[in-house]
Amino acid sequence: MSREFTAFPEESRPETASEGPTAPRRTAVAGRVRRGLEGGALATLVMTVYRLPVTRSLPPSAEFWATFVAGGRPDDHPLAALVLHFAYGIGAGGVFAALVSGRASLNRDRTRSFLDDSVNAPPDRSDEVTATMVGLLYGVALSVVGERFVLGRLLGTEPDDWFAFHVGHVLYGVTLGAWVGTRTRRQKGK
Repeated sequence: MSREFTAFPEESRPETASEGPTAPRRTAVAGRVRRGLEGGALATLVMTVYRLPVTRSLPPSAEFWATFVAGGRPDDHPLAALVLHFAYGIGAGGVFAALVSGRASLNRDRTRSFLDDSVNAPPDRSDEVTATMVGLLYGVALSVVGERFVLGRLLGTEPDDWFAFHVGHVLYGVTLGAWVGTRTRRQKGK
């Protein structure tokens, strides 16, 4: 099993006097958000690789860019549309990790969190399944918000292919949840 090398793993990093006792927790949360950003990048890539050949069109971020930034037709801005699409996806991955880790910390005494890390503990497969299922729900929520609010209200349009739009977001959520779930470890004794 390969492990990421760091001088001080998040859980064993020494605490300095100025950081106080909550500093390791903040560092662990920052690590979780970092994994969410990484997962968001991968999940957006997966969604985009699925979407482009299926719909034969740019993501809706092209419409957003053309409407609010540059003018013209959405097809005039393929690079900006893809960059904006990845920015949204990466940001949503960070939000996912922050929301899930915040929720998990509230239940620490009652349940084991799938976002607790430990380089010494083997991964708990139920944590991976849980993270993937939560990611699936998150992807569905993003899809509904994207369709109703961003496309419907903000842009006054509909997805060019309704089914592919939602399948793409499901793929995004499953990929994001699986990434976060497979890169976290449960601490021993929790």
